[in-house]
Amino acid sequence: APSGATGSSPLCPQAIYERLFRWIVERINAGIASGGHDARLHGRSTVIGVLDIYGFEIFDTNSFEQFCINYCNEKLQQLFIELILRQEQAEYQREGITWQSIEYFSNEPIVELVEQPHRGVLALLDEACLAAGTVTDRLFLASMDARLGHHPHYSSRKLCPTDKTMEFNRDFRIKHYAGDVTYSVEGFLDKNKDTLFQDFKRLFYNSSDPVLRAMWPDGEQSITEVTKRPLTTGTLFKNSIVALVENLASKEPYYVRCIKPNNQKSPTLFDAELCRHQVSYLGLLENVRVRRAGFAYRQPYQRFLLRYKMTCEYTWPNHLMGSDREATQALLEQHGFQDDVAYGHTKVFIRTPRTLFLLEQERARLIPIIVLLLQKAWRGALARRRCRYLRAAYAIMACYKRHKVKAYLRELLRRFQPVRGLPDFGKSVAWPEPPAVLERFQEATQRLFRRWRARQIVKNIPPSAMGQIRAKVAAMEALGGLRKDWGCRRAWARDYLSSPSENPGLALPFARRVQSLKDKVHFNSVLFSCHVRKINRFGKSRDRAILVTDQHLYKMDPRKQYRVMRALPLSTVTGLSVTSCRAQLVVFHTQSQEDLAVCLHKMQPAEDNRVGELVGVLLEHCRATKRELQVRVSDCIQLSFRGRRRLLTVETRPDAATPDFGKSRDGFVLRWSGK
Repeated sequence: APSGATGSSPLCPQAIYERLFRWIVERINAGIASGGHDARLHGRSTVIGVLDIYGFEIFDTNSFEQFCINYCNEKLQQLFIELILRQEQAEYQREGITWQSIEYFSNEPIVELVEQPHRGVLALLDEACLAAGTVTDRLFLASMDARLGHHPHYSSRKLCPTDKTMEFNRDFRIKHYAGDVTYSVEGFLDKNKDTLFQDFKRLFYNSSDPVLRAMWPDGEQSITEVTKRPLTTGTLFKNSIVALVENLASKEPYYVRCIKPNNQKSPTLFDAELCRHQVSYLGLLENVRVRRAGFAYRQPYQRFLLRYKMTCEYTWPNHLMGSDREATQALLEQHGFQDDVAYGHTKVFIRTPRTLFLLEQERARLIPIIVLLLQKAWRGALARRRCRYLRAAYAIMACYKRHKVKAYLRELLRRFQPVRGLPDFGKSVAWPEPPAVLERFQEATQRLFRRWRARQIVKNIPPSAMGQIRAKVAAMEALGGLRKDWGCRRAWARDYLSSPSENPGLALPFARRVQSLKDKVHFNSVLFSCHVRKINRFGKSRDRAILVTDQHLYKMDPRKQYRVMRALPLSTVTGLSVTSCRAQLVVFHTQSQEDLAVCLHKMQPAEDNRVGELVGVLLEHCRATKRELQVRVSDCIQLSFRGRRRLLTVETRPDAATPDFGKSRDGFVLRWSGK
């Protein structure tokens, strides 16, 4: 109806304001809430909540708003009395502690005057709002006078006709704990009515604004589900206060009382009478008397021992007495505090803070020592655990290492067991990949295997070929990797001039000359013989032959029946110089600084390279006689003719039929075809 809509329209902003205020508070609480709080880990007393409550209001004209605010203060004062005063004395009685009882003002009758069902002010106000017919504020006041007239904390002008501070048919007075307050009933009924029906709530719930929609969750219900009339403002306020008190009663509240020094809001004025009045109605004197007459600290015996047992030798680390009370008594007597404590049935009570301060001071002194003890024990436990882990790891590693070693040895045995019967004695057999621990073992095993294989090969070599093998080994050590070709793949005949195929027509004269030298000098064997091209100090080159015995190096003239042109004792030969190319140049260095430079030629076949053979037989002979012979590989050889230093180089000329020497600016040059 239009009249109902008109009556409800002023309540819409009020309801929106109330819901918006609640939404803002919820958002703030959600923003400052501690995340991840677990009471089992962090304890139950680790969260702090702050509640700013209403202040007591007394104005010149007090209406329904001041009535609700003062009712809230009465309710919270009742909670304060219950928690601070009444519970304090009740705890002493329960624990059997003797003390002086303190009288205090109880505002429970005032709270019952306001909220008592069916007879309280709020109940009568709701009854007047819901009554049929025309009900005015005056009728509501008359109803209170009729039902509450006998209450000692309620009065009105009708009940006290001589009190001219109240108006007839308008004012009533309640004697609050903070003082008497006179209320005007004008507007009580209108302000108590909540005509915001479900239609309005559904309207706000269906809003496109998500914030407005979230503030009206009860609008989700359909019209068929909600048929009750909305609760009145007073009832809603009472319900919220009851819920608040229940929530506070489940916590451990600490009160911060604010004293207003003056009513002018001046920082320099102090109204002693006003402050005395606030101290009186807040019950601060009674609270101080209770605290002074009682004990400043109390704690269950078990928790007390848990915190302070390290300060007494009888309780650390655990006591052996009959009960926790006896252990607590022994602890306090050891410190000399027995005159400042009382023992209840389940708790210990300490009167002065100084006793507690001294206990805390002693505990703070001992905590670092205990921490070090615990750290030492924990470090030892960690070290022992790590040691066990390491031992287990080493055991696993040792087992795995043995497994890998055994697997490697089995594989090695499988591969190399039949090598004795192979033609190459296992040269082509691949070695298995060794574990890291056996890398040096495999290197040593490979050396042993190579030596064994070499012995097996050497055992199959005929004795007549051993000299050639030793000479080739000596040549390889001196020339391997330094000279391109040194004739290792052919058979070494050594004495080529005695062979008719190598020296046709002159082999017999050469043999006679060798025999005559043998008869004369008595050498044992011929080490090497070959035709050469030599150069003298004047740069003249001639065809000659060389004969190397175990005693001398002979230079011979093949055109004169191999007549000896020069004889050098091998003991005077200090070294050999050869080139890195295939040129068959050899320089014999002597102690007399009269070197001999020759180039081997006239060989059959012509592509034979005999430089390596000459070097090998001389090295093998010098080693047999325990004499050192230096072998140098260089493409620019320094030689000496009667003390004069000259350089000998090699020049490749494809058109050269035979190798020949010539002069150069720095000395001499050997020209050869390069084949």
